[in-house]
Amino acid sequence: MILNLLFLAATLSFDSGQPDLAFITGEAHGRVGVAAVLDGRMVELRAGEAFPMQSVYKFPIAMAVLHEADTGALRLDQAVTVRKSELVPASLHSPIRDQNPQGDFALPLRDLLRYAVSESDGTASDVLLRVVGGPAKVQKYLGSLGIKEIRVVNTEAEMARDDQAQYGNFATPRGAIAVLQALQAGRGLSPASRQFLLELMTNTSTGPNRLRGLLPAGTKVAHKTGTSNTTNGMTAATNDIGLITLPGGKTLAIAVFVSDSPADTAVREAVIAQVARAAFVWAVAQ
Repeated sequence: MILNLLFLAATLSFDSGQPDLAFITGEAHGRVGVAAVLDGRMVELRAGEAFPMQSVYKFPIAMAVLHEADTGALRLDQAVTVRKSELVPASLHSPIRDQNPQGDFALPLRDLLRYAVSESDGTASDVLLRVVGGPAKVQKYLGSLGIKEIRVVNTEAEMARDDQAQYGNFATPRGAIAVLQALQAGRGLSPASRQFLLELMTNTSTGPNRLRGLLPAGTKVAHKTGTSNTTNGMTAATNDIGLITLPGGKTLAIAVFVSDSPADTAVREAVIAQVARAAFVWAVAQ
């Protein structure tokens, strides 16, 4: 209890009762963007600036794929061939590549979605992007939801070949919140597809020390992480966005992007966890 009170004293502004995000994020020594929304009330930091999404972008790709399944253009049980040329480089996380290093195998679309979202598999994501019709199709879908501050431009393989390419796949924290709120409200997806995607995000295996890291045990978090490689001591992206279920059942939408940071992984992830905890405390107090 004493530690919790000390944390609140250090991170809440007594003028507004909102989290002091600049204080919390200072340890990252990089550019940090935050947006957290509950019932139309928002706390934010650099929420209108663009940040590289990295694997966060697998979330809107998955939404676009599920929308196509809702229209009948795709089926969750259809077999999709994964070409050898689509296996992402060894520098990227890809369980299906590791299990099938020769490529040219098939998986049900449902399984590709699970790998891409729950396990952040780069190969699965690139195959989904191809199956849905490419980045332009994802942008069209996002546009139909009124979401303007997210850009899906490059594949995982393209980002692996060129560090600068990741900056083309960007979101503002407000844009990330917009797509989270669309999912929460059931806009652009059938009830079944919405539930399936929420389950995939809740069951994700990545980023246990980010949004989830300092929340009360048992708190439900449906989220998607994103992480870049570290180049010359600088990490371009350490991200986590998600929907946190509060005591009483309300949902807090939150997006945290840590960009161009020289801090080590533990510090970057701790910043995200501390932001999430402060936002949680703020939301519960509303």
